[in-house]
Amino acid sequence: MLADIDTWVLDLDNTLYPAGSALAVQLTDGILSTIAEYYGTDVPGARRIQSELVAEYGTSLRGAMLTGTIDPHEFLGFERRMDYSVIGPDPALAGVLEELPGRRYVYTNGSAYHAEQVLTRLGLTEHIDGVFDILAGELIPKPYAESLDAFLARFGVDPARSAMFDDLEVNLALPHERGMTTVWVTAGTPYEQLAERRWRAADLPSFLRANV
Repeated sequence: MLADIDTWVLDLDNTLYPAGSALAVQLTDGILSTIAEYYGTDVPGARRIQSELVAEYGTSLRGAMLTGTIDPHEFLGFERRMDYSVIGPDPALAGVLEELPGRRYVYTNGSAYHAEQVLTRLGLTEHIDGVFDILAGELIPKPYAESLDAFLARFGVDPARSAMFDDLEVNLALPHERGMTTVWVTAGTPYEQLAERRWRAADLPSFLRANV
């Protein structure tokens, strides 16, 4: 069903590893603690500020930069303190990625450092041809057009021959408009087709094995 696809665009967090995992919890806690310290508030206050920043600017980092003076590297410093050993190899995902025809990229609103740590722990590094992170996008995140255009240009991606996987449905709207096949990775049935070139999948390896 995806026989025409030769470029695979993969989100990182909550897509290549499960939402709610110990690493996802650390990531959320790290962002909230950074916001709390920067804005001088407690965790509930930080959670409210984060929601407002994400709603208005796409990511907490971009919002903090546009409304304040925080340095992006300082904001992302919590990643260096995370314990990545809480996730381990995913042989099933590695095997199916290895079999995919064409190129495979990670497109993330996180940093390249974070992506490298995650891919190494999951055993996926050798199956990924490139990483496009928030710094490569000049701090403009998904779902903004500037970010998508920069990603497509960087790797010479033809939207009509690519498939994008993301846990946030909002990040898939513009790629689908541009002609990409999109797969919303979320809880539910193993996988189902929502519309032409639009899918939802709870089990990424199963979806890829069944539809490639």
